[in-house]
Amino acid sequence: MSFKITPKGNFHHGNMDISCNSHVSDAMIDDVKTVDQEMSVYDAVQIMKKNNIGSVVVLSAIFDAVGIFTERDLMNKIVAEGKDPGQVKVKDVMTPDFSCVQLEDSLCDIPKIMHDKKHAHIPVVKGREVVGILSSDDILDFLIRDK
Repeated sequence: MSFKITPKGNFHHGNMDISCNSHVSDAMIDDVKTVDQEMSVYDAVQIMKKNNIGSVVVLSAIFDAVGIFTERDLMNKIVAEGKDPGQVKVKDVMTPDFSCVQLEDSLCDIPKIMHDKKHAHIPVVKGREVVGILSSDDILDFLIRDK
């Protein structure tokens, strides 16, 4: 899959374009689910299941985003390793090396970030406060809605 920024400054892939006038806030989900880093993986997965989502943002005791816990983390670090999700804390298996984007960042920059860093979900922040989440599916939904 190839992505490129067109000379007009728009993201372009095949027949899909993201105007650089679009912002992260135009496509993100603002009902982001967060979990405390001390929570068990089992409890985090229950939140994900209840809300039909593929990730949760992990917060420290002072509500800073310290990681993201995804379905991939569950599969690779719990299921594949035969660990008991009720006995493992989210902080021990989350992805601590994650990207955040600002609410008003240009949406046309995000697919390249997601592709290069292999992130399917990126927390959205306003300053340091987590205000949303953006997934590759959210970007596709935005493209379909915007046509």
